[in-house]
Order: sequence, then C-alpha cells, then structure tokens
Amino acid sequence: MARAKAADHEEKRAAILQTAASIFAENGYDAASMRDLASACGVSKALIYHYYPSKEMLLSDVIGAHLEALLSAIETVPADGDPERRLRMATSAILDNYDEADAEHKLQLNALSRLPEDEQKHLRQLQRQIVTRMEQVVHALAPARLDDEPALLRPLTMSLFGMLNWFYLWKRGGGISKEAYADMVADLFIGGMERAIREESTADTSDKVRNA
Repeated sequence: MARAKAADHEEKRAAILQTAASIFAENGYDAASMRDLASACGVSKALIYHYYPSKEMLLSDVIGAHLEALLSAIETVPADGDPERRLRMATSAILDNYDEADAEHKLQLNALSRLPEDEQKHLRQLQRQIVTRMEQVVHALAPARLDDEPALLRPLTMSLFGMLNWFYLWKRGGGISKEAYADMVADLFIGGMERAIREESTADTSDKVRNA
C-alpha cells in the first residue's frame, strides 16, 4: 500500500522549488549542488532527494512551473476585443508573471539546454504555446497585412518578447515601475510595428515598380 503524502508535502515541494531557482540562478546550474540546496533550505540532502531524485528533475520542475504560470497568465487575455487593449493586457500579464520570479525566468533563458532532450522537448512545447498565444495578439493589430506577409508575424512577436524578457536585469537600476514599463513596451511596439509594416509595404511596391 502506497504511503500517504504528508499534509504539507506540496508546501515543502514549492519551497524547495523556489529556493532551488535562487541557488541555481545565483551560483550557476552546473556549479550548484543538491548539498548547497539542502543547506539553503535548512534540511537534509536525503529530504531533498525524497522530493527530487535528481538535479535535472528539479530544474525541469522549476522551469516547467514558471512556463505553465506564464501560459496561464497570457490565456487570461480575451480572444477578441480591441487589439491595442489586448496587447497592453498581454504585456502587463507577462511582466506580472515575471515579478518575484527573476531566478526562474533567468533559468528558463539560460539553463533549459542543460536538461535531457526529452525534458527539453516538453518545456519547448510550452514555450511554443506561449509564443502562439502572443502571435494571436500581435496578428490582431494588423490582420490584413500579416495575412499577406505571414513571415513577419514571428519576428514581430519575438521582438516583443525581447523587450519584455530582460526587464529583470535593468529594473534593478530603478527609475520605472513594472506597470509603466509594460505600457512603454506596448507604445513602442504598436508604433514600431506600424512603421515596420508601412516601410515593408513601401519596399514591396518599389520592387514591383522596378520589375514592371
């Protein structure tokens, strides 16, 4: 008969995940050890292994929990409605998810490739789902143009993530709140996207004239 889980099992597991994220991000995943983690948690190494039999499984859970939370946050953005409002909601939801999750976010960006291929496959699928949801938000800003030039959608979407993904680094200098930065990114992206699409359209027209 299987042993019943302790009442605080999930609470302890969550605490281990949070501490592991900090230890891995601060010391580097390769350099950090399960002994370091046990010491930071104030428990025995045997207890850590009771919850996670390997460092790889622990890292996978840290990144997986972060990505699942991010996907859930983006899924709160309505599937229809004013496109600019949806974009602002999306940028805000992403930065809200990153709040107090600097370590997890850093590991997602820098340590995912340390995992075995099968674990990477699952996590990259979550990443693709996140990107797909954001592509839907971006597409709504200029559907006709992006239907004509579908190759523009992915670089536009990834450029948006590029502006958001590194906030955990430069926010340390202060000077702007998370909410203000989310609005600034939305303003820059909307204005820049309009210009990029306009210039791409002008370039296409010029090519057609030259080739006529």
